[in-house]
Amino acid sequence: MKTILPLLFLFFFGIIQAQQTPNFTFNHLALSVKNLDESAIFYKEVLGLQEITNKTKIEGIRWFSFGEGKELHLVSIIKEPVTINKAVHLALSTQNFEAFVKTLEAKKIPYSDWPGTPNKVSLRADGIKQMYFQDPNGYWIEVNSVGQ
Repeated sequence: MKTILPLLFLFFFGIIQAQQTPNFTFNHLALSVKNLDESAIFYKEVLGLQEITNKTKIEGIRWFSFGEGKELHLVSIIKEPVTINKAVHLALSTQNFEAFVKTLEAKKIPYSDWPGTPNKVSLRADGIKQMYFQDPNGYWIEVNSVGQ
C-alpha cells in the first residue's frame, strides 16, 4: 500500500499537468511600422494579402489575412525604434516559388539568399528553395518552396 500511494499521486498529478498544458495555435503576427499606408500597400501588392476588419477599432492599426484564421497586424501607433536583423523574419511557403521570384523582379524588390548574395535563391540540404527580402520597414521575409 505504501508503494501504491506515491504511484497514484504521480499518476493523478500527471493527468492534472497534462490538462493544464495549453494547446496553442498560431493567431497573428504584429509588426510595428513607420508608414501604415506604405506598409499596407506592400503587403497587399507584393504578398497579395487581403485586408480585413481591424476589430480593435484603434486608428493606426490595419489587419490582413493569411487565411485559415491567421493574420498580420500592422501597428503604427508605437513610436519606439525596432531593431531588426535577418534572424527575426516572417517565413512563408508557396507552391508558385518561381512565379513569386519573377513578381519581386518585376516590382524591382531586391532579394537574396541567407548570406546576402543579391538576386540569389538558396537551395537547402533538403531540396527546399528559399530567398529573403525586406518590407518598407526593414522586416525580413523568407519565401520558400515547402509543399511545392
